[in-house]
Amino acid sequence: MNHQEIKRKTATDLVRRLQEKGHRALFAGGCVRDMLMGIKSADYDIATSARPEEVMNLFKKTIPVGVQFGVVIVVADGFQFEIATFRTEGPYSDGRHPDSVSFVDPEGDARRRDFTINGMFYDPVKDELLDFVGGQRDIKLRLVRAVGDPYQRFCEDYLRMIRAVRFASRFGYEIEESAREVVKELARKVLGVSWERIREELQKILLDDNRKRGLQLLDELCILGHILPEITAMKGVEQPENLHPEGDVFVHTILTVSYLKKPSWVLVMGALLHDVAKPVTVEENDGRIRYPLHESVGAEMAGEICDRLKTSKEEKETIKWLVKKHLALKDARKMRISKLKRLLSHEDYPLLAEVCRVDALASSGNLSDYNFCQHMREKFREEELKPLRLLTGDDLIAMGLTPGPVFAKILTQIYDEQLEGKICTKGEAVDRARELTEGAKV
Repeated sequence: MNHQEIKRKTATDLVRRLQEKGHRALFAGGCVRDMLMGIKSADYDIATSARPEEVMNLFKKTIPVGVQFGVVIVVADGFQFEIATFRTEGPYSDGRHPDSVSFVDPEGDARRRDFTINGMFYDPVKDELLDFVGGQRDIKLRLVRAVGDPYQRFCEDYLRMIRAVRFASRFGYEIEESAREVVKELARKVLGVSWERIREELQKILLDDNRKRGLQLLDELCILGHILPEITAMKGVEQPENLHPEGDVFVHTILTVSYLKKPSWVLVMGALLHDVAKPVTVEENDGRIRYPLHESVGAEMAGEICDRLKTSKEEKETIKWLVKKHLALKDARKMRISKLKRLLSHEDYPLLAEVCRVDALASSGNLSDYNFCQHMREKFREEELKPLRLLTGDDLIAMGLTPGPVFAKILTQIYDEQLEGKICTKGEAVDRARELTEGAKV
């Protein structure tokens, strides 16, 4: 059996164990939806009539993550399974957590869930499906529909508005019309959700192959303008037609991210934000459209967006670098060999190359700059791209020099000449260092 088959078997064993002890137990939510859609499920959640304390007494290793809401994690065969007691929920005063929960039967539990496609149960022991909310119907209709009153469902947790977009874009479904209208009405309320939770949902949308549709839906439903106003600000910002026949900056940006293949969060954000400063830097003189310094301005804006989304410091710095350098490949042919080697040997060059590739595909389609850099990177052996320094700071200190600004400039100059092939030996590097220090106070 493969990993997924083992995980499902273990989950089935947990259900069987609960049933043998006289409890009702069923697979619940997304795993049931995925099964009906023919998709391999990553997780198997279990709903049961057993109370949290009964679950913890029945299984050896448990984690009481949300006992007050009836939720316990059971660890079995190296996997973690969420086992939750059938429940209904009281008002959501904070727009995220219920003020209270009451334990009920499976139908009562189904009617408090977010969307019909996520509200079904399946008994893996009896091979029996339980659908109290019309989930099967909506899978056939390819529809994301709220369970019951959409206004009530979304007010319980405003993050569900973004989740609706995620499911619709991921599966190629439509969002049911009354739910769409409610989302438009409540869109601004999403700002009451923590940015960590917003980022988690946004990540899932942007890392999915259908991210283009996801962004379009976020925009259509008025959510994008609240969580990423810098992206909606791109609408109507014109670009030179000879370079960007596709349209304005917004159209270009959506196209750019659509060309990415299995990107990381850092890569997709670098691509999404590469032209983020064009709306604030655009100038038109004598019929020519320009965006002076939009790379450096954009890098700072990208950093602010990353802070808002609670992105890690390391991820933020890489995203900023991608935005700042996204035009670097255009100048590659004009670069000194030392500068080109520094660019091609940078640890994040592969990410930058991909941003530049999709940027070109979303505009003129001209990949000559990208192809040139890829060719040069293959041409240079690794030791040629980033060779060990012939001269180090310790060498300069041994020569009697004191660390400082000039000290650093000498090291940089010598390494540049080494990269360009002008200096090939340690002796030549030492001689060059002496030349550079003549007359300078180091």
